[in-house]
Amino acid sequence: MMRTVEEHQKVVAGLIKARAAQNLPLNETLGLVLAEDVVAPLSLPGFDNSAMDGYAVVADDIATATEDSPVRLPVAEDIPAGRTDLLTLQPGTAHRIMTGAPLPSGATAVIPVEATDGATDTVTIRAAARPGQHVRRAGEDVTAGTAVLHAGQVISPAALGLAAALGLPTLPVLPPQRVMVMSTGTELVAPGTELQPGQIYESNAVMLAAAVRDAGAVATIAPMSADDVDAFRAALAAHATDADLIITTGGVSAGAYEVVKDSLSDQVEFVKVAMQPGMPQGAGTVDGVPIVTLPGNPVSALVSFEVFVRSPLRAAMGHTAPDRPRRTARLTENVTSPRGKRQFRRGVLAGDSVSSYGPPASHHLRWLASANCLLEISEDITELTAGSAVPVWDLS
Repeated sequence: MMRTVEEHQKVVAGLIKARAAQNLPLNETLGLVLAEDVVAPLSLPGFDNSAMDGYAVVADDIATATEDSPVRLPVAEDIPAGRTDLLTLQPGTAHRIMTGAPLPSGATAVIPVEATDGATDTVTIRAAARPGQHVRRAGEDVTAGTAVLHAGQVISPAALGLAAALGLPTLPVLPPQRVMVMSTGTELVAPGTELQPGQIYESNAVMLAAAVRDAGAVATIAPMSADDVDAFRAALAAHATDADLIITTGGVSAGAYEVVKDSLSDQVEFVKVAMQPGMPQGAGTVDGVPIVTLPGNPVSALVSFEVFVRSPLRAAMGHTAPDRPRRTARLTENVTSPRGKRQFRRGVLAGDSVSSYGPPASHHLRWLASANCLLEISEDITELTAGSAVPVWDLS
């Protein structure tokens, strides 16, 4: 009996748990999820200030000003942004003022410099101003004591700007999951190394670590492990101490030299899942750390990550909509699928139409690299004709 996709999804989801909320510095929180509401400790603006470069005035003093009949006022003060002493504007005078500078007491409006001659001693004003014109009132954006960011909200650049404007050095967030990725296989060598006969460049760890980061988690790549049980166990013990999740790739099939299976058979449940690609899977815990063991073929590894790991990983970080967008599209061609297995086939989605892209075999990584979706074909379907509706996972 093979496990269904849904059954294995539940097993993996049950392993991945959220970390306790933490207060992290602002520059470490972009894309994370707020753990609690954020209440404004002060108002924004914190004081009445000018919205324009110009002159603070009493509006009644320039009520008759026009191009043909300007009003002239002595300039009593110069107020740049950042001036901290408290000033009072006397009727019949003006204060030159810059954008963001505090409005002097007694002023009721700001006349833009463009409506004046820009003088610094006696200013000529050629337009009237209504009371409150070009004045930013204290608290008109944020009132102290109100909730301005909410639990469950993904922190955006604008949210960070608001937090900084409120003087908050940290935010309460669900911290990212820490994921260790490990590839196994004696045949693997690092890119940049000269290949010997029978060797291949290791790509799965780089690919899966990128997928982990794309999901919003932190990825660490452990050194590659040869097909040696003792070496694999030693590498696992040395590098998994600070991980919230371990992902391995390779060594889980039914043949000989399956190092992950041979090493962890007493701690991990190895199963066959009714899907293509990605049938051999495993999940369990090693010294209390959740571990998900993925197949070694690159397409199988990445598709398995998408199907089983990405959503629960994001859910554990507080994302309320952790899944890839799903939609239905119309096939542009006939496709076949093996009975009894759910097929996740590479595709290219364009509007409401989708085309199968490349061969279905699990080693054709080139096609997955250029695909923007996965076609999901049910276990009981062996053939779909052009024009049929098919569910797709949007990877774009």
